[in-house]
Amino acid sequence: MANALLRWAGSKRKLVPVLRQHWGDCQGRYIEPFAGSACLFFALEPPAAIIGDINSDLIESYSIIRTNPDEVHRRLVRARSTSTNYYRVRNLDPTTLSPIERAVRFCFLNRYCFNGLYRTNTDGRFNVPYGGQKSGNPPTLRTFRAAADLLGRATLIAGGFEKVLNLAREGDFVYLDPPYRVSSRRVFREYDPSSFSKPDLERLCGWLEELECRQVHFLASYAESAEARLLAKGFYTRRVRLRRNIAGFTGSRRTASELVISNRPLSKKQESS
Repeated sequence: MANALLRWAGSKRKLVPVLRQHWGDCQGRYIEPFAGSACLFFALEPPAAIIGDINSDLIESYSIIRTNPDEVHRRLVRARSTSTNYYRVRNLDPTTLSPIERAVRFCFLNRYCFNGLYRTNTDGRFNVPYGGQKSGNPPTLRTFRAAADLLGRATLIAGGFEKVLNLAREGDFVYLDPPYRVSSRRVFREYDPSSFSKPDLERLCGWLEELECRQVHFLASYAESAEARLLAKGFYTRRVRLRRNIAGFTGSRRTASELVISNRPLSKKQESS
């Protein structure tokens, strides 16, 4: 099982043991339209995949890492992880950098920003504050090389979820982890709040029906809420309790429920594995 390269607020890393049970003996392609850190993709190590995200900087970075893992890692570990250097790197204009420099910048900011948050201002510039030394060290060269090998099996797509889902066909496995849009309470959003609206959620509901019609096995995870129940209508669900940090502070923890939604039930063999 490979490790994800990136920190990502809202990552389903703790949910992977539950999610991977749904993969079973799938022989089709693995498809993920809301990739983020793509922790399930790296855990499953599928033979073929389509990985997409609306965040074009993320997809470009994966593309560069796929072909240049050693160089990205070499430059990343040489970069000073101080607050001063963090803000210097954050203030760089990405349009003036080469693709490999942009990938290193993306990985550096992801590693040392607050809580693995991805957020931009109205001009589209990354504006997350420094997270301090508690962010930990960058992934090892071995992890970069393993990630590059797996990304080599994937088609990478920068774009909205519909662009990715339109490629799904019978026998594929689709995992959906959309940004939360929960009206009843404040929740963390990985991107600008406008990036996943109520109409987006309604279109995603329609796509679950479309995937069922195409005989595509799908799996979705969403914070338990009215919105999650809307997505789950007519499908199989599992409620999973998770221990979460609130606002990124380890002293502020609570147990929250996640709904796992699928158009296929788990077999007894899968449930016991």
